[in-house]
Amino acid sequence: MTIPKEIDTPEVMVDLDILERNIDRMASAVRAKGLRLRPHAKTHKIPEIAARQIAAGASGLTVATIGEAEVFAAAGVDDLFIAYPLWISPQKADRLRRLSETAQIAVGVDSAAGAAMLGTGLGKAAGSVSVLLEVDSGHHRSGVRPEAVVPVAQAAAQAGLKVAGVFTFPGHSYAPGMPAEAARQEQRALHQASEVLAAAGFHITCRSGGSTPTAMLTENSVATEVRPGVYVFGDAQQLELGRCAVEDIALTVAATVVSQHETTADGPARFIIDAGSKVLGSDRPAWASGFGRLMDQPDAQITALSEHHATVEWPERATVPAIGQRLRVIPNHVCLAINLADDVAVTSRGELVDRWAVAARGKNK
Repeated sequence: MTIPKEIDTPEVMVDLDILERNIDRMASAVRAKGLRLRPHAKTHKIPEIAARQIAAGASGLTVATIGEAEVFAAAGVDDLFIAYPLWISPQKADRLRRLSETAQIAVGVDSAAGAAMLGTGLGKAAGSVSVLLEVDSGHHRSGVRPEAVVPVAQAAAQAGLKVAGVFTFPGHSYAPGMPAEAARQEQRALHQASEVLAAAGFHITCRSGGSTPTAMLTENSVATEVRPGVYVFGDAQQLELGRCAVEDIALTVAATVVSQHETTADGPARFIIDAGSKVLGSDRPAWASGFGRLMDQPDAQITALSEHHATVEWPERATVPAIGQRLRVIPNHVCLAINLADDVAVTSRGELVDRWAVAARGKNK
């Protein structure tokens, strides 16, 4: 596909046809499993995409911050889960109270102290906010051990909060060979936490899991919903993990070749494009083959990033792009790339059809 002539570089582009196909495919697959879909909107941060997800059947959205929740509530989303163990300041408590007046709000907790602080901060409004208890299913970030959820649940209940369920993030699924095992660990953790809570007298209605690598692997024998995010766009990490194909990539960065390296005749051709870390993001897992991929030349490697430069190694010297040629780059981690953009160019069949503001960009608190 050619880059529309109206687009200057570097520029984030979203292919509307692929985006809508990705949204519909995930919605259909999750529905067929008997699960609810609650996509994580921190990936796209764009109300126009959220509207398409809700229209396709999503029960609500997941967000990472109160700021993101405010943006999507203002856009009409009325069911939001803040999947983060918030520590509630007076300012955050005021914002949560206002949110709970216009939308159904749930918040993550993973400590008795955090639950008590949340209830105290919300005061009389505590009963209008639900909590989901975060359990660690193997990622070893936030979350308590599944067998240790009861004290957190008791603290939440004593603080006047409704304990609605449990959730986990199988983040260790973002590694080669790990999605299936991470999905199994997720199921075990959600099941164990639910059993422990039920024995303590808590009625759990929500068991929430699922990242993009594991969402298609999650079964409804335990989980009730999944929260994938990256699936709407795809990225180079998902491509390398085999969780999407090149034809599923909806977001690319238009870039221009601006410089050529002098290289030996028997070495790879190298050149510079104008999309550096301030456009692509600098995330590179240890297992990744580079800092991104080129859409139309998957064997090329982005070997180095500066703020405004990316160094590309090209496999075929005879076909190396000339200075001035425009290329499409697949970011490694699309969540970082989208958060660096003020807006995105929306294309369809090679034509520029719209521009969407990244409305929740920078809403980090």
